[in-house]
Amino acid sequence: MTLPRIIEPNFRQLIDVPLRVGESPTWDERTGNLWFVDILAPAVFCLGSSGKLNRFEMPAPVGCIGLCENGKVAAGLQTGVHLLDPATGELELLCNPDDDRPNSRLNDGKVGPDGHFWIGTRDEAVPQTGNARLYRVAPDGGVQNIIDGDMLTSNGLAWSPDGRRMYHSDSSGLLLQAFDFDAATGTLGPAQRLHDFAPGEGRPDGAATDSEGFYWSAGVGAGRLNRFSPDGEIVEIYILPFKGPTMPCFGGPDLKTLYLTSLNTENDGTLVPGTVVAFDVAVAGVPVHRFSI
Repeated sequence: MTLPRIIEPNFRQLIDVPLRVGESPTWDERTGNLWFVDILAPAVFCLGSSGKLNRFEMPAPVGCIGLCENGKVAAGLQTGVHLLDPATGELELLCNPDDDRPNSRLNDGKVGPDGHFWIGTRDEAVPQTGNARLYRVAPDGGVQNIIDGDMLTSNGLAWSPDGRRMYHSDSSGLLLQAFDFDAATGTLGPAQRLHDFAPGEGRPDGAATDSEGFYWSAGVGAGRLNRFSPDGEIVEIYILPFKGPTMPCFGGPDLKTLYLTSLNTENDGTLVPGTVVAFDVAVAGVPVHRFSI
């Protein structure tokens, strides 16, 4: 096995507002805006190309967002999937996939190549019981329960450049898996276990794929971003200025800017707030898909 390359990028901090749990950075190539959330604020943010930061307060914890074809933003709140109108700030309920289940909340989510909003849940029981799920939400609000149980924290959703493979992690179960994916129907093939995370590699949190088909996974707790080959081998490790990276995304005009959110952590007794940083990478990312609304 070849040892992974260790890379220490030159970071740019993009915001001054401290985040409790920054998550779900999403680049809008149509506008040059960067969207992200703070789960516990709770709020959705939009960092404009001019540098102006707009904040949309949410009525409940918000785990993720996805861009819609009509310019709205799908937001996964604890109370369900909502549609945010950036022009007015109006929030409209589309559906509640989790139906207010106890000890559960919507967590990581992304729009897939099928034009549906895929969103998973986190088992909030103490100790965790394995009640996490992965849902597929249709533009009309219809919901399919794709994975049900035997999972602690659904996370790390991303698709290969050709849309024929879906990546998914269990960040509490410390595993990365992949599925063959049919973009016409949203059907998954059998799970393929790619990687079991060792101490020091971090818990697999949010993720993104690049144009070469490699998978970038935030190693929360370990202060690193892991770049995986399609067969699950860590080939590059990006050393970060904080311990709690949560999710990367690609953006910029050529999709060669890596944006990364983080959460509150402690460093030698000092609180390090969550933030958003950016750095340049050699390989381009894959444009995000849009919810077919």
